[in-house]
Amino acid sequence: MPELPEMETYRTLLGTLIGGQKITDVVIQREKSINVPVDQFTKQISNQTIKTISRRAKYLIFQLGDGSYLLLHLMLGGWMFFGKEEDKPDRTIQVRLSFGDQHLFFIGLRLGYLHLLSSDMVNKELEDMGPEPLDPQFSIDAFQQLMEKRKGTLKTTLINQDALAGIGGGYSDEILWHAELRPDKKVNDLDGQQLTRLYHSIQFILQRGIKQGGYMENPLYKGDGKTGGYQFYVHAREGDECSRCHARIVMEKISSRKAYFCPNCQH
Repeated sequence: MPELPEMETYRTLLGTLIGGQKITDVVIQREKSINVPVDQFTKQISNQTIKTISRRAKYLIFQLGDGSYLLLHLMLGGWMFFGKEEDKPDRTIQVRLSFGDQHLFFIGLRLGYLHLLSSDMVNKELEDMGPEPLDPQFSIDAFQQLMEKRKGTLKTTLINQDALAGIGGGYSDEILWHAELRPDKKVNDLDGQQLTRLYHSIQFILQRGIKQGGYMENPLYKGDGKTGGYQFYVHAREGDECSRCHARIVMEKISSRKAYFCPNCQH
């Protein structure tokens, strides 16, 4: 599932590709991917300009010229491609937004969605989410105060969107590896030094993920050299050597979620 670095990569690239551009055509091939009748969706967003593209957690928010919004959540398996019809991937397209002869294809939206919402509806949808980990206002003190209220394991806390916004299964494993902390350790068992280390690991891994274009394998457009440059340290690498201590990476289930870690140097 795309996480904060992947969605931030999409945000910056799409801002260049379609920011300020007018939607000239809309094709909906899966009605469940949107939240209003197809005719209403098509009529309302056709000929609208993409004013801004912002991100909140794992969501992208497209502000349209009339003040309405498109809220995108790719969920598991969702991705996008921008280009001409002849360049599109040989995959089922659920939604297509056209900008002249260039199109933004939404692919794999079996669980994901593109919802047409008002400003108030967007705020309502996102109001219960935790703070953005890379927000300049999210200081070490704010992080420590947030963690004081938590009692679960590190793995489940990091992926809890009510606690912190935008971190999922992949980067939670990476963060805990970098911080040298086990995913099954309880948050309230951390001392001040460990909390500080965890905070800085969150910052480091997420910023590294953004800088390297996230881990998504599929390019956003033909010739895209940015997307997908991030290589995992431990996530989905069960049985491989840890790059730090050369022990074998293991996978364990924690509250039904897979956690990949090094049992030797994460303690």
